[in-house]
Amino acid sequence: MTLSQLDAVTLLDLQSPVSSRLARVELELRRLIEDDFPLISEVNQHLLRMRGKMFRPTLALLADEATGGPSPHGETLAAVIELIHLATLVHDDAVDHSALRRGMPTINAKYSHQVSVIMGDFLYSRAVVELSRLGDSRALAVLARVTNAMTVGEMRQLLAHDPLAFTEEQYDLLIKAKTASLMSGACEVGGLTAPTAEREALARFGEKLGMAFQIVDDLLDYTEDAATTGKPSGLDLREHKVTLPLIHAIPQLGAEERGQLQRLMDNPEPTQAEITAVVAAVRRHGGLDYARTRAQGLMAEADADLGSLRPSPARELLRASLGFVLERRH
Repeated sequence: MTLSQLDAVTLLDLQSPVSSRLARVELELRRLIEDDFPLISEVNQHLLRMRGKMFRPTLALLADEATGGPSPHGETLAAVIELIHLATLVHDDAVDHSALRRGMPTINAKYSHQVSVIMGDFLYSRAVVELSRLGDSRALAVLARVTNAMTVGEMRQLLAHDPLAFTEEQYDLLIKAKTASLMSGACEVGGLTAPTAEREALARFGEKLGMAFQIVDDLLDYTEDAATTGKPSGLDLREHKVTLPLIHAIPQLGAEERGQLQRLMDNPEPTQAEITAVVAAVRRHGGLDYARTRAQGLMAEADADLGSLRPSPARELLRASLGFVLERRH
C-alpha cells in the first residue's frame, strides 16, 4: 500500500481491529475521572459527552500491538492519554474563551471560567495519580514531558502579540508543542516495551502525524462549515489566529487585500464579510494548496519512520492513519 492509496481510510477502519480494547479504554477513562463530589461528577458527564473519537488512544493501542503487544497496562495508559487530551481541551477553551466544541457548549460556557480551570487541573492530577499507581516511570517520564511541552505551546500562542508577524517557523514550534507532542507521546507510550530504535521511530512518526493533523485542522477552518466541523467556519480568523494558510499568503497580498486583513484584525468581532474576503485572498494566493502540500510532506516522512518497525497488521494500520488524517473532514 502506498501513501497515495490511503485516502479512503476511515477512523472505523483503524479502530475495528482494536475495538474490544477501546471499549476497555472507555471503561478505564470513566473509572479515572469518577468522583463523588457532585459538581465534578456533573462536569465529567458533560466532558464524556463532548469528548472526541479516541484517535490518540487508538494510536497508542496500535503502537502497542505493532511492537509485540497487547501489554498488560495498554488500555489504562491509553485512557490516561485521552484524559490528558481532555484536560488540554478544557484549558484551551478557557484560555480562548471558546463557547463551542464539537457543537456542544464548552465547560467555561456551560459552567464558568473558574470551573473550567479547576476541572482541567483535576483531570491532569488524575492522570498523574494513575501513572504513579501503575509505577511505570517510563510512561510517567514521557507524559510529563508531553504535558510540559503542551503548556509551553499554549504560552507561545498567548504571547504572539503581533499575529501578522507570526512566522512559519513559529507556527511549527507551536503545533509541534500543542498538538504533535501528545500524538508523539501516545505512539511512544504504546511502544515502551520495544527496542529503543522502534520506540524512537514511533515517537517521530507520532510527531509528524500530529503536525499534519493540526495543519489539516487549520485547513478545515478555511474550507468547512459549522455543520461539518461543529464550530463556526472561519473561527480562527474570528479569533485573530494566524495559521499556515494565512502565513503563506501574507507576503503576497496586495495593498487592498492587506487592508482587508488589517481591518479584520483590528475588529474585536470580525464580520462574516470580512472573514469571507480574507479567506478568498488566502485561496487566491495558494495558501490552502501550500498547507496541503506541507501536510503531505510530513506524512511521507512519517511513513518512512514506520520502516523501522517489523511488518505487522498493526504497523499497516498506523500507516493507514496517515490517509485518515489527510482526508478527514472534521
